[in-house]
Amino acid sequence: MNVLVYSGPGTTTESVKHCVESLRFHLSSYYAVLPVSESVILNEPWMRKTSLLVMPGGADLPYCNVLNGNGNRKIASYVKQGGAYLGFCAGAYFAAARCEFEIGNPVMEVSGPRELAFYPDAKRGCAFKGFQYESHAGARAVQVSVNTSILPDCPSSVYHYYNGGGVFINASKYKDVEVLARYDERIDVDDIDKAAVVFRKVGKGRVLLTGTHPEFSYNLLKPFQHEHDDKFTTVIEKLKENDHDRKLFTKACLKKLGLRVSENVDASIPNVTPLIVASPVANIGQIYQDLKTNLDIKNGFFQDNNDVFVFQDESHEEYHVENERIDVEDPTKATKHVKFMTSGTIPTNKMTPYFNMNKYFEHLKELSKGNIGQYGNILGYAEVTTSTNTILEKNPHWLEHLPAGFTLTATTQIAGRGRGGNVWINPKGVLATSILFKISQSAKSSSSVVTMQYLCGLALIEAILGYGSTESGKGVGYEDMPLRLKWPNDIYILKPEYFNSLADKNDVSSTVEGDDEKYSKVSGALINSQYLNGQFYLVWGGGVNVSNPAPTTSLNLVLQKLNLIREKQGLPLLPHYEPEKLLAKLMHTVNSFFPVFEKAGLSPFLPLYYKRWFHSEQKVAVNGADGKPRTCVIKGITPDYGLLIAEDVNNHEVLHLQPDGNSFDIFKGLVYKKS
Repeated sequence: MNVLVYSGPGTTTESVKHCVESLRFHLSSYYAVLPVSESVILNEPWMRKTSLLVMPGGADLPYCNVLNGNGNRKIASYVKQGGAYLGFCAGAYFAAARCEFEIGNPVMEVSGPRELAFYPDAKRGCAFKGFQYESHAGARAVQVSVNTSILPDCPSSVYHYYNGGGVFINASKYKDVEVLARYDERIDVDDIDKAAVVFRKVGKGRVLLTGTHPEFSYNLLKPFQHEHDDKFTTVIEKLKENDHDRKLFTKACLKKLGLRVSENVDASIPNVTPLIVASPVANIGQIYQDLKTNLDIKNGFFQDNNDVFVFQDESHEEYHVENERIDVEDPTKATKHVKFMTSGTIPTNKMTPYFNMNKYFEHLKELSKGNIGQYGNILGYAEVTTSTNTILEKNPHWLEHLPAGFTLTATTQIAGRGRGGNVWINPKGVLATSILFKISQSAKSSSSVVTMQYLCGLALIEAILGYGSTESGKGVGYEDMPLRLKWPNDIYILKPEYFNSLADKNDVSSTVEGDDEKYSKVSGALINSQYLNGQFYLVWGGGVNVSNPAPTTSLNLVLQKLNLIREKQGLPLLPHYEPEKLLAKLMHTVNSFFPVFEKAGLSPFLPLYYKRWFHSEQKVAVNGADGKPRTCVIKGITPDYGLLIAEDVNNHEVLHLQPDGNSFDIFKGLVYKKS
């Protein structure tokens, strides 16, 4: 599920950044926290897959200009039907029945009714005089007293960043309004309640509004270029002293909104660790020399398009390089150390305690009968990295010197990437992998570039279902795992509570919308391509939840349910999935599939693809050329570009369907061209 942070007109870069970073800190184990534009709110089907909509600080009038009417109707409907809304500062002014900002000030005044009216009265500000746009001149660290009878896990008072927020007028008059925090200090608004943070249920949904900025973190606060103010430095110091309590308060507010949160508020984003490149069969020394010879390495550092690299071999025992900046505020910007095992040795499990590289290569060797193929024969592993995909495809200069089949994996990604630019922290228990493919320019190369994602998605689901077997096509029990492909290449799994017999894995809805309740996404993937040196370089990146119970379920949780079914049938229990063996199975499958794909494209794989997917004979609504929806039945996909083939149920016309580009539901807004 998604947590959406509005980032359109009216927001400030600073407010969006604080908002996104704070929410990811508390929620990234369970939700994708995404900044979205006004066009998403207005035009895309975001409501069904969104757990929280957040309106950050900024200016309320531009919010009104963009969202009044259709946008606010969608937001109000979303909340009343069970969604959640969180408004910080301007986002709270926007959600009150009235906005009353600096009344009587001829330059600053903004006042008038607001459409959402989630708070039934006015939000009036400024609570403390001195606010200036694009400035910290009126900023302060304000102390608020917390209603611990409602938020019992919070301290009785906390400090928040404040800059222009207001007071929720007459809060005690409304029985359905809960005041979560009040300003402790004397305020410049005449109101006895001094409500700084309020909560209210609206329909089936929940709304939380703040006059302060509990989402602002001291370490992200920076003075504007024209400001050099000792007062602002004092504000930051006060916020730093009380940051732990601020995080506790924010966590409690998110829980109040019905969200799952990470319990540890003292956790920090881990630092990136070195990437170790090894192979028992390939010439790692040659790759290392090619990079050293062909790249413009200065004083030990190489600056690529996205990252700074340090390339070292085994002769360098220490990873540190002279003049390296170690203490960076943003861990994703740290120098990326790549250590090449040029002697052909494989790191021991003591060197890589969370991923046994020897186990991976030994299992790959077993599967391939001693003849390891091109894909996966070189493995790069990092305990912590930004994103395996970013490390490859965003850095084309080192990428062009890497061989096809080069594979990266990591235990933890701190900036994992998905479709539509989704970013998340990828925790332990999720197998994250990126593979480099190269496709030469030809008449069919454009088709291969597009359909590669289908091949890789199919290879991954086959690896999961064929796990434990060393013979192709012969399962040992894992083939009963209730997995399905969702077009084009996501993998969904039947939730354990719905998996009570082997027959349940064949229970697929007659419509594309009908599986959401029973199935959870367990694997997602994306593919990026670029043209270098007369070839297409494709980086496929996939992640599969092997053993982490968040946010929904994992392979091993569902496997436990399968083992209960097997036990009743007198069958032996199946061992849990191990990331090393699953990755080896995936790479062995890719080595089997890719030569066929190179020669014949996707066509030979379509029967197996259809066997694994949800969608045969499912009904789907399609946007017609005249704007009227058409009900169609899905028949398959085109082998050249993977478009859905569907038949109109009324006139039996065959259509080729493609998504309209929305970020949230690929089946919402399908458009067609005649076949």
